[in-house]
Amino acid sequence: MLGLLITIIIAIIIGIIGSAIAPGGMPGGILGAMIAGLVGAWIGHALLGKWGPVIADMAIVPAIIGAAIFVFLLSLISRGLRSAT
Repeated sequence: MLGLLITIIIAIIIGIIGSAIAPGGMPGGILGAMIAGLVGAWIGHALLGKWGPVIADMAIVPAIIGAAIFVFLLSLISRGLRSAT
């Protein structure tokens, strides 16, 4: 149970950092940051592997880069949907 809590906290921190790096920002507050952190960790691990410091079974540097990519792609999609209407 404590491991899950630590994973969620690390995902929120990663999501906030990734949202600060990417233009557009992540909507949804803390929940959006958590989702961006978890998805970003998955994307970063798939693209860059597991290098750098690892906390809560997440490689921090690839997770931050993956979160920034995820937030950037999400902002592009939302911008495209807004302009289509």
